[in-house]
Amino acid sequence: MANFSFILGIIGNVISILMFAAPIKTFKRIMKKKSTEDFKGIPYITTLLSTCLWTFYGLLKPGGLLVVTVNGTGAIFHIIYVTLFLIYVPKPLKIQSMKLVAIINIAFLGAVIAITLLAVHGTTRLTLVGFLCAALNIGMYAAPLAATRTVIKMKSVEFMPFFLSFFQFLNGGVWTAYAVLVKDYFIGVPNGIGFILGAAQLILYFMYYKSSPTKSTEEKGSAHLMKREIQMKDVNGAHENENNRNLHKGKSLPKPSLVRQYSERLVKTLSNTPSSLGSHNVNDIEKGLKEAH
Repeated sequence: MANFSFILGIIGNVISILMFAAPIKTFKRIMKKKSTEDFKGIPYITTLLSTCLWTFYGLLKPGGLLVVTVNGTGAIFHIIYVTLFLIYVPKPLKIQSMKLVAIINIAFLGAVIAITLLAVHGTTRLTLVGFLCAALNIGMYAAPLAATRTVIKMKSVEFMPFFLSFFQFLNGGVWTAYAVLVKDYFIGVPNGIGFILGAAQLILYFMYYKSSPTKSTEEKGSAHLMKREIQMKDVNGAHENENNRNLHKGKSLPKPSLVRQYSERLVKTLSNTPSSLGSHNVNDIEKGLKEAH
């Protein structure tokens, strides 16, 4: 049984490291876009605290080498994740996120280690740290559920990484089996809950996976929008050209002929001239018309 528990512990280490490495794809996207978008920082902040405390628990527990190796590796991963998150989180949330890191990962962790080493002794020390680790482990498994509201609201799993949920499911199952064999309830209870929560996340993922926009769909949509914009520009350009032509045409209309101008002037003159004089000016009018021609 001891050999079997050791084998399960090795398998648990491998799966846990894969789980810790799952967000690498997410952070590649964050670095590429230089923004955390709608990704939440709480899962990485709480997991950093959890892995640090589990490493401390493994150092206190006799035969806790496998606990130290897996959680020490996880702590290194999450130090990198939290640092990147703080770099690329939008400015309105940056100060809030930095406060959370300072309170949870520095002040609280430091206080727990200091109190445990200075004020608690014997088996009570291991029990205290074990309870804290169990509670935080449940928090680590539950943290990705913060994204479920976004998933249900948007009907999209774009901001709910599949591999993180999948490896949490596997990790919870393997470490629960390991805890049963070594009779460590501090490991068993939270990982059993994590197994259930991981299953719930996977169910939610498959419920909304088909309704999530794929990359090809997004590209087609972008191409369609660009095509419509080009068509609209062409239509607007055609209207502008037509208006310009009409305007130019209006400006280039021929001026009234000299005959017409002279005739209008004569009409005005006659209308203002007494009738007794009109007969004397007929010959002058006819002469003027001939000159205009």
